Amino acid sequence: MKRAQAAMEFLMTYGWAILVVLAAIGALAYFGVLSPGRFMPSKCVVSGGFTCTEYKVSSTGVQINIQNNLGVDADIVNITLAGDAPNDGCAGTNATGGLNNGEKSGLITFSCTPTGKFRGDITVLYRKSGETVTHTTTGSIVSNIE
Repeated sequence: MKRAQAAMEFLMTYGWAILVVLAAIGALAYFGVLSPGRFMPSKCVVSGGFTCTEYKVSSTGVQINIQNNLGVDADIVNITLAGDAPNDGCAGTNATGGLNNGEKSGLITFSCTPTGKFRGDITVLYRKSGETVTHTTTGSIVSNIE
């Protein structure tokens, strides 16, 4: 009988300790201290022959600068931004005309009022010089509001 009582006391003591630790972790998560969004780095990535060289998210909009790294000139380049919720109002398309190989688009501004951590999708619609086929490549932007 004494061994059973000792085992039960052992389980109860450590059970309460584990319950307190879980409650503390739950409270930290509830108040946003353990929010993974706070620790995500800012980044702007575009694949498929284009590079996001500069970007900024401010309270007045989103600014990006795209560079052509296709190895050839591009006749038509349309850059579209679509923000994820709650920033889905941050959307728009900007036609840069064309970009020579290695050339940057210049700072493209999408006017909106982002809130919180901004996440958005970038779509680049382009046509290589001398071709008639239009290509599409995608990317993303994640940043805090400056």
